[in-house]
Amino acid sequence: MKEIDLDAVVVTDNAEARRFEADLGDALAVAEYVRTGNRIAFTHTEVPEAYQGQGVGERLVRTALERARAEGLVVRPLCPFVRAYIEAHPEFQDLVSPRR
Repeated sequence: MKEIDLDAVVVTDNAEARRFEADLGDALAVAEYVRTGNRIAFTHTEVPEAYQGQGVGERLVRTALERARAEGLVVRPLCPFVRAYIEAHPEFQDLVSPRR
């Protein structure tokens, strides 16, 4: 495992690649998405094994959800990690549209 200074991790939206990215210096953690109109579906989240368990995924998803809120997007958490994060953080549950 590689130690990371979580405060130094910068998360950006790489819209061309359709993913949020956390630059870890020698690797990237990503939260992939598909955006259609006012909806964003998170499809896959991946943190390199060497950086797992240090909060990188949580930082990545929190930033992505904060951006979705700022842009007024409805979230579809198709990725199990994003779904679990939202379930554990009630402050983001209002972003998810009720199931039809």
